[in-house]
Amino acid sequence: MDPVIKFGTSGWRGIIAEDFTYHNLHLAAESFARVLKKECRKKSSPIAGRRPLVLVGHDARFMGPQFAAHVAQILQGHEFIVEMVDRDTPTPTLAFGILRKKAIAAVNITASHNPPAYSGFKISLWNGAGAPKEWTNKIEEQAASLRKKNWTWKGYSPEAKIRKVDLAPQYLARLRQLVDFNAIRESGILIGVDAMHGAGRGYLSQLLEESGCRFHAIREDLNPLFEGRNPEPDTEGMEPIRKWMLENGGQVALGLDGDADRFGILDRDGTWLTPNQILTLVLYHLTRNKGLKGSVVRTVPTSHQVQALAESMGITVHETPVGFKYIAAIMEKENVIVGGEESGGLSIQKHVPEKDGILACLLIAELVAVEGRSLGVILEEISAITGPFFTSRINIPVDPAAKDGLIASLSRGIDSIGSAKVIESITTDGFKFILPDGEWVAFRASGTEPVFRCYIEARSEKNFKKLEKACKKLLSPT
Repeated sequence: MDPVIKFGTSGWRGIIAEDFTYHNLHLAAESFARVLKKECRKKSSPIAGRRPLVLVGHDARFMGPQFAAHVAQILQGHEFIVEMVDRDTPTPTLAFGILRKKAIAAVNITASHNPPAYSGFKISLWNGAGAPKEWTNKIEEQAASLRKKNWTWKGYSPEAKIRKVDLAPQYLARLRQLVDFNAIRESGILIGVDAMHGAGRGYLSQLLEESGCRFHAIREDLNPLFEGRNPEPDTEGMEPIRKWMLENGGQVALGLDGDADRFGILDRDGTWLTPNQILTLVLYHLTRNKGLKGSVVRTVPTSHQVQALAESMGITVHETPVGFKYIAAIMEKENVIVGGEESGGLSIQKHVPEKDGILACLLIAELVAVEGRSLGVILEEISAITGPFFTSRINIPVDPAAKDGLIASLSRGIDSIGSAKVIESITTDGFKFILPDGEWVAFRASGTEPVFRCYIEARSEKNFKKLEKACKKLLSPT
């Protein structure tokens, strides 16, 4: 029997009415409630004896409030105290709410940047970070057991109505402490804001407006279909705000994904900057302009440019598997200046151990304001220190029948990628092969498709093209 509840790096997701049905949602919520209850009873657990408050949120997708209400009822039926958001709410806002309210967990009904037909079920724990694999494995096992027994939710009749809460005010207050809005206002820069009809609508615009900053915001209204687009702030997704910026002389444009945990940034000339570049820029800003000290955390397939910049300043860099929850684990243990990943997640010290696209956007606006230069010019200055980095990710289709064999072959190790000799192999997450001159490639097999995600970093455009060709030949020789 194939599992119907299967968690990825950011929760369980499925197509509404196909995979993400009420029955499967009930199964996920019931399984989570049972696992959480067991954890509460453990004497060694960090939530043992604590007030059993669980927050429930949702993004701006179709049926979000209704799905969240069902989850809230199931949790309340297990005698948890439940507070549900009063509107679509960003994932980082929910994470901050956990910390401020000292909740033991939260569930967010969100599919992040997925197409509008999707919804999702994402769990955050008492520390504000996403649930690690040991937790999601237990929930999957519990769901499989209930399904085998043909469990069906009969419905609860809670005595008290579930309390509605607004988590925005305290979260926004925290951002006012972390970002110098006076500097942004006094610089006079013109900022473009694209909320993409997602849960982050109104957050950036409220902060910028009340501070007297110059900005223009688009797609701030509720539209569960996202105009038929994916709510993803990539090059294609940010084209509308790019057009506005070029026509009106904006200095920077800021974009958010569906639940505002990821960001997109456009430079003043309309260039979309990669999350790898933004991570490097944020490290530069936090150390040079804000004086922060500590370490840096990045995931396996994230660019080494941030590492090169950190090492030039004597800063320690940690490498983790893919998934922000692994970055969060280190952020809990030590003082981390910034942690980030190539897929667009970032957070900083003394904030939530969770991706925060809203904060990332504001830090970049602050950088542009303080430096008075374009992001491209600042990157050129950084590259003069670190050397050039050409980084990208490509998807390489493979024969489904050959997929397991390729994984086995990569597991045994390889001697070279094209003409480049492999000098080190790393298997923290997938297969990463370090090459001479600081170049590298990494492969991660998709769990749902006959595809390998291939990450490549070279020190020249010519070498990048060579490595790209070699990687394709390695995985698809015919």
